[in-house]
Amino acid sequence: MTNVIWAVVGILVFCACVCGLENGLARTPPMGWLAWQRFRCNTDCVNDPHNCISESLFMQMADIIVTQGYRDLGYDLVSLDDCWLSRERDARGRLQPDPFRFPSGIAALADYMHKRGLKFGIYEDYGNFTCAGYPGILGHLQTDAQTFGDWGVDYVKLDGCYSHPVDMDKGYPEFGYFLNKTGRPMVYSCSWPFYQIFSRMQPNYTAIINTCNLWRNFDDIQDSWESVQRIIDYYGDNQDDIVPNAGPGHWNDPDMLIIGNFGLSYEQSKSQMAMWAIFAAPLLMSVDLRTIRPEYKAILQNKAVIAIDQDPLGIQGKRIYKDKGIEIWARPITPVFQRHYSYAVAFLNRRTDGTPSEVSVTLRELGLDFTGGYSITDVFDGVHYGTVLPDKRFKVDVNPSGVVLVRCDLVKSTGFGTRSQFREPPQQNAFRNPFQNNLFSPFGQQRHF
Repeated sequence: MTNVIWAVVGILVFCACVCGLENGLARTPPMGWLAWQRFRCNTDCVNDPHNCISESLFMQMADIIVTQGYRDLGYDLVSLDDCWLSRERDARGRLQPDPFRFPSGIAALADYMHKRGLKFGIYEDYGNFTCAGYPGILGHLQTDAQTFGDWGVDYVKLDGCYSHPVDMDKGYPEFGYFLNKTGRPMVYSCSWPFYQIFSRMQPNYTAIINTCNLWRNFDDIQDSWESVQRIIDYYGDNQDDIVPNAGPGHWNDPDMLIIGNFGLSYEQSKSQMAMWAIFAAPLLMSVDLRTIRPEYKAILQNKAVIAIDQDPLGIQGKRIYKDKGIEIWARPITPVFQRHYSYAVAFLNRRTDGTPSEVSVTLRELGLDFTGGYSITDVFDGVHYGTVLPDKRFKVDVNPSGVVLVRCDLVKSTGFGTRSQFREPPQQNAFRNPFQNNLFSPFGQQRHF
């Protein structure tokens, strides 16, 4: 069945800029590789040495990231997750790795990453224990922060198991203070809002964005399309509360990319990659890079999608249309001209009826009314549609559980009867109130013809 959609959609205007943590880090969403989703807490290095949480695993992933082009595309972080620790602190009360699985020590592992042009990340928990039962940081905040600094850590993920969510408003900023006090730049990834939301508390996002470079606010991702869809729904249904908090240096984190594992089809993998780019989300792969199939590797290494995710404006996109299984999401991106933004637009098909759905809109119906038109490119297929003017009808066919992600770049007249793609950098003040450009009517208004 062909589904033709004619919609007038809008994005809610933001009334004030969001100012966040200014430690100079994570000016674009972090990119890299984390162990958890794919390798979990496999500590059996006797019977499964190839896949257990060990220094060998992280070294192998680092080598692949460098030699197979991931680093050069921006994936420059390799991070531990839970289960790297020894069950006991050392005689001085400092954290220590499992001596059998990390015999060289954490400082040596960090050095291994740095010599390859990579950053090194570590995991801990603001609780008595980590989620897997290893020592947490409670009672040792300053010592553990200094330990991470001494080891050469570049990125700290702080979970929230075995702690009281009410204590996090004090504890997360306190640990952030001690991280900064070390003098070593460390990106700070927090689980603070997730645990408070789960406990039916209202997170103080003003405090969170002034403490953390990124934060989780929804469930852990699982290796399934259902899990990805639940995250997409959460980000759409709560976008008025979530989106204003994102920006350079402070990001919403919908969790890891599971592309290349077992639970997503090829179309669904493209959908996750596209939606994470619309979300301005960290691109943190959790996949066995030793065995990933070429078509999934190509999704992760798609330069055009990565460019959208890493757009310097740092504006998170919004869902601007939802009806009968079809969703349209839009994200303002560069280039900017005369208060008009370029856009990344995702057409997401949530239907499973076995045939592609046709989506038909004019750019003006999407709110894109720049008179010079837009140079439109499908970033997965590489199809260039040329310059499309605001009133010209634009059609895409979207596969079931798939996505079409297009980049709509502003085009200006050259004054000589031709048009060129506009590349003038935006003024700095254009970064502040991204949706105050009078392109969009209030969010939620739809008009059917």
